[in-house]
Amino acid sequence: MATILTVLQIIISVLLISGIIMQNSEAGLGGSFGGSDSGSAGGHTRRGFESILFNGTIVIAVLFTITSFIIFVIA
Repeated sequence: MATILTVLQIIISVLLISGIIMQNSEAGLGGSFGGSDSGSAGGHTRRGFESILFNGTIVIAVLFTITSFIIFVIA
């Protein structure tokens, strides 16, 4: 059981890393230091694939957390 969960967690972690990397960040160097490179300081509306990718990444992160906790309890 622990082996299956470990393999599952590796797969989930690869999916999580891929999902995070595929997300396009509109913020440039100034945005990473708290500034705003774009003219508006408002939010960004996600539509289409961007929304699916964002929500999917959240789901994968939750699954990663759950499997991590289960492995911690088992071991």
